[in-house]
Order: sequence, then structure tokens, then C-alpha cells
Amino acid sequence: MIEGVEIKELVTHTDERGFFREIIRVTDEFFGEGFGQFSHSMMFPGVAKAWHIHKTQVDWWYVPVGNIKVGLHDKRADSPTTGETQVVFMGENYGGKALRIPPGVAHGCKVLGETAHLLYITSKIYDPAEEGRIAYNDEEIGFDWEAGPEIS
Repeated sequence: MIEGVEIKELVTHTDERGFFREIIRVTDEFFGEGFGQFSHSMMFPGVAKAWHIHKTQVDWWYVPVGNIKVGLHDKRADSPTTGETQVVFMGENYGGKALRIPPGVAHGCKVLGETAHLLYITSKIYDPAEEGRIAYNDEEIGFDWEAGPEIS
């Protein structure tokens, strides 16, 4: 696991009416950097969005509809996990979870199956100077967005 990346397993309360799931509270240590902006991204089947990286901003992701494969790569020179890559699966088929992505960790996702919705909170409001982009096929990261599941 990459240093500073956190996965919060969510509790779901179900009954005959449906379910209730609490995502994040302002009092959660997981949410220590606080709120800047709340956004919603709808992505079509097969879409991959990568790589994004932030200088100081923290992201928190939640996928209420559909499924995604998240790629994370630590680009921080002073991190004990620099150069490491992590994969997280999120969405309807993977149990309720929220994902915390720290600054300096490149991140992206690919839709698995049908349309997916990503709800995300950022610790700062949108600032183009804060946003970094890395090519989806960056050789240094070496992540294959087209790869299917491993055969076991």
C-alpha cells in the first residue's frame, strides 16, 4: 500500500426499503485536510482517465454507481513508497469504500463494465496551477490500462 493512501471501508445499513451508507464525516481523521470542493464525474464504458497529480491537494473518491479500477503511483521523492504502484477496485461490485489520495500520488481510473459515477471531494477548490497531468502510457509509471484481470 502506498504511504498516505487510505481506504475507508463503509458500513451499509440495509432493510426492505433499500440501504443507507455514510461516506465521510467532517470529524473523521480520514478527512483531516477538510473540504474545498465536491464534484461528480460520469464516465462511459471503457473510458480511462489518467494520470492526474496534485501538488498539495488531497482527493477523496467514492463510486456509488458502476465499477472502476483505480491506479495509484507514488511520485513523491521523500516518500518511503516512492515509485510504488497500487490498484484499488471500487464500485457496486466491490463493497462500499471511500479512497483518500494524498498530494504527490498520481491517480487515474478505468471504467469496468457499464457507465460509472465517481463522486469526489477535494481539499481545495479547482486551481489549474495545482493540477498536474501525466500521459496515461507514461513509461516511468509503466501501468497497462488495457490489461485484463490476472489469470490464476
